[in-house]
Amino acid sequence: MQNSMSPILIIPDHILKPILVTAECIRLNQAILEPVSVTANCRKRKLVQALEIHQALELLTETCKSPICRHDLAGIKILPIVINLTRYPISSSSRNLLHLSLKLLINLCNGEIVNQNCFLEEDGVDVVARVFDSVSFETDMETTVYGLQLLGNLCPAGEEHQAAVWCRFFPVVFRDISRVRVREIADVLCMVLYACCDGSNAIMGQLCGTQGLQIVAEILRTASTDKGEDEFLVELLAKVCLGGSHFWPLLSELSIPGALEKTDSLSAAEKTFTPVNSYLLKTLYECLFKKRHETLLLSKDFAVSILGLLKRVVRVVDFLSRDESHLPTDSPTVNVLGYIINIIMIICIRSEDAVVDLLLSSGLVNIFLGLLRELEQPEIIKKSNRRDPTCEGRKVCPNKGFRRDIVGVIGNCLHERKHVQDEIRHKNGILLLLQQNVEDTENPGLRSFGNVAVNNLLYKNRENQQVVEILRKGTAFVPALVEHRKGVVAVNSLTGRPTLVSHR
Repeated sequence: MQNSMSPILIIPDHILKPILVTAECIRLNQAILEPVSVTANCRKRKLVQALEIHQALELLTETCKSPICRHDLAGIKILPIVINLTRYPISSSSRNLLHLSLKLLINLCNGEIVNQNCFLEEDGVDVVARVFDSVSFETDMETTVYGLQLLGNLCPAGEEHQAAVWCRFFPVVFRDISRVRVREIADVLCMVLYACCDGSNAIMGQLCGTQGLQIVAEILRTASTDKGEDEFLVELLAKVCLGGSHFWPLLSELSIPGALEKTDSLSAAEKTFTPVNSYLLKTLYECLFKKRHETLLLSKDFAVSILGLLKRVVRVVDFLSRDESHLPTDSPTVNVLGYIINIIMIICIRSEDAVVDLLLSSGLVNIFLGLLRELEQPEIIKKSNRRDPTCEGRKVCPNKGFRRDIVGVIGNCLHERKHVQDEIRHKNGILLLLQQNVEDTENPGLRSFGNVAVNNLLYKNRENQQVVEILRKGTAFVPALVEHRKGVVAVNSLTGRPTLVSHR
């Protein structure tokens, strides 16, 4: 009969005893950690028996949460001993011991440069590589996470550490790990990628190449299925997309080949714009929104790519179906459009003038005025124009707040830009903007956004002010339009004359 018991893992004394003695010294609250010798005195030998290796590793790991203790342990060079412990063959009986060793190494390398340098000198990166070679990323997720966390704590030590990790694991190992559809693994992989790229233009360039973007795309596919949010993913996408020319290549990685060039029908859009596309735009928007107190340094390439995507998606959004939901809705295509509009709204008020001017010269205002004209009028305006046949068959807001966000973009474009003020007038858009200065249940905050847009439209622009003066004539309630925003101008469907519709 064969023995079914797992073999006992035998750890040599030169590894076992220093770990046990050090842990016992800590347990006894010894103030100063002296270098541990294998030939410890008899008192220490008796103390060794009081602790098991698993207990010792757990105690050391807990102790390493303190920066002072990490520094003390670095002084007695405990890290090389723990690295040697991880070099022993991994089996089911030793798996827990491996995890405890990795967790201890994670804490030892957390911001302690002596340990980080020692880890590199002792070929610790190769140890992690051999651990990865011996496990399945999909079935042994705990080992995978610990290995990645260790690499993530090593990289901040400097360029040499970043290069060692990157050269050993990119692209093959990182690619294989990125394909595991587990959010925790995707998050910690993001941490490693960000730590590798931080401050390194060379590594960042490789991440933004074809193989690197494939890895980022796989991470996004995993993250898009979960409602969680990871800071490192946000920062990584900001590095890849916002400041360079890699947004469109990444979006292409997430789409069917050639699909972005064929978005001219609803059926094509269903295949082109997927939940992961929506998630990418949502994450970029949230990144920009969180940096609302900072000056944005967005690349022209990113801005132009966003505008190009806007032109594609507006052709295929279903403007016949009304959705009462705020973003995100159940439609990835509607979400993509909604987040693009919100991103452009931020760009137009907080980016460098050169970036905004590029968008404006590419027809940005004309696009949004066109969207606003094609939408059905706000409810209060529709009630005053019930006999107007042109009100029938107009597009509806595909999500709650859609009209408000369009007005927000136009308002931001108008801010201290006389040529945009004039463009609105030349395109007969003044009355259109005045009509957005109302309360609307489908667009919470529309009146506030409308006020901003009208104020920016009229600011120091006598020609626009004169147009409004003409619209004021013929009604006793007109002064409230500019002074108190109590009403809105509409065109009487019978007389064709502009009148003021009260908010009441």
